[in-house]
Amino acid sequence: MAFALTTDQIQEFAFDWYPVFGVVFMAMLLFVFFRLMRTTMGSTKPETVKASRTEPVLWDEVQGVDAAKDELMDVAEWLRDPERFAALGAQPPRGVLLFGPPGTGKTMLARAVAAQAGVDFFAASGSSFVEMFVGRGAARIRRLFKEARKSGRAVIFIDELDAVGGARGGGGGDGGSSEREQALNQLLVELDGFERDPGTVIVIAASNHVDKLDHALLRPGRFDRQVLVAPPDRQGREAILRAHAKGKPLGPDLDLTDVARKTTGMTGAQLANALNEGAIIAGRANRKAMAREDLDEALLRQAVGSQQARRLNQKERRIVAYHEAGHALCRRLLGLDPPEILSIVPRGPALGFVGHSPQEDTYLKSRDELLDEIVTLLGGRAAEEEVLGNSYSGAVDDLARVHAVCKQMVGEFGMGVAIDADGAPPIALPTGDYALSDRTRRDVDMAAMNLAREAYRRARALLAANRECLDDLAANALERETLTREDLDEIFAAHDLQGEHLGAVRGTLPAAMPALFGKPAERG
Repeated sequence: MAFALTTDQIQEFAFDWYPVFGVVFMAMLLFVFFRLMRTTMGSTKPETVKASRTEPVLWDEVQGVDAAKDELMDVAEWLRDPERFAALGAQPPRGVLLFGPPGTGKTMLARAVAAQAGVDFFAASGSSFVEMFVGRGAARIRRLFKEARKSGRAVIFIDELDAVGGARGGGGGDGGSSEREQALNQLLVELDGFERDPGTVIVIAASNHVDKLDHALLRPGRFDRQVLVAPPDRQGREAILRAHAKGKPLGPDLDLTDVARKTTGMTGAQLANALNEGAIIAGRANRKAMAREDLDEALLRQAVGSQQARRLNQKERRIVAYHEAGHALCRRLLGLDPPEILSIVPRGPALGFVGHSPQEDTYLKSRDELLDEIVTLLGGRAAEEEVLGNSYSGAVDDLARVHAVCKQMVGEFGMGVAIDADGAPPIALPTGDYALSDRTRRDVDMAAMNLAREAYRRARALLAANRECLDDLAANALERETLTREDLDEIFAAHDLQGEHLGAVRGTLPAAMPALFGKPAERG
């Protein structure tokens, strides 16, 4: 049965039900608003982790950071027995800042301090104090310290402190009213301890960018101690490897001492990840124990990347073979850390690579050593032009690294070459945030270009004097694709090498530098 409403009936219906529609619409808006507020703001109560209720990080489990452990030991002792120190009139540190590269074990150290002292552990991230609404982060900080004080002796750990503790006055024009700055101000107040208690709560914070922190955070009375957590040395790396190798069956050919030697500069997190990746690779190969080749593959994946499926054509393979052979031969002729592997198999973004392992940990480099590194970096481009008579785009990463090292040598280390007419010795020139005149910048560029030009001439001369070995390396790389340390040593031993530390280089070849190091006039 069909019926139709007239216009007057529709208007009368809408007029009668208009208040109901309005109430329903407002109720829906309020419901959505409160749901968004609850989702966005969340709970202000921090997560509490009781040292007695979770698996503790034992003090002996923290390896490779002995210097940091020594500085934190008395903090743990203070929390365990504050009366012993109070009897001597000692005041506890209000805060301890752990800084260093990512993955060095800062969070693990903080947990180990709480476990060693047997106190509660309160963890929060610096980013959790930066909310959408002004004042919410400050409220979170107040609640965090309030909860910690309730528990008595405790450790408050703030990870990624730079997320909330960055230097103020960085722009925005809001006069300090932003949420992040209000949260930072509240943190400063809590560290000052206007409601000063017996000092049973100690704040441990971690940051990867201590240079970006607000200076007010770093003064004594707030973060009294600043502890560097650096990548481990050789003994520390071996201890970390053995700690993470527990529960992982190792093959007889896998020597962790040798692995520690080859992993200079790696952090504890990287070493743990390499062992885990090695175990996965061994499992994929249906092995009962992790072999040396499994861990070597895992380390290669970390350093260069996974092996790529793309295949180079014959021309490209020859270019890459000579390029990598140039790197390896220059490294051998200059007496640097010997190359461990040469490969023309694409990995990650690289079409080929040469890997080397330092013989020992070093913390200083001389001018000659840096220059030798530059020669080695330019060895690939020099081999291309020496043999193929052309240059190719695959050297872009090498040139970028050469440019960075040369500028650093001149601008930071004062290791440039004399550029004045009177032969004045080079001096350190400021870089970074310092304002430099146009002339000073031009002088830095010229000195850096002089370093690169000289390094390139040395690379061409070395390769020209040892052309037979260069051809032999490239031919073997084309045939086998990957050459090991034993393969490389065998090839080197078959030739009468003429290097700067082995014997005189026969002649000096003038050569054009790559475009990156053109004449100053060409660079504008």
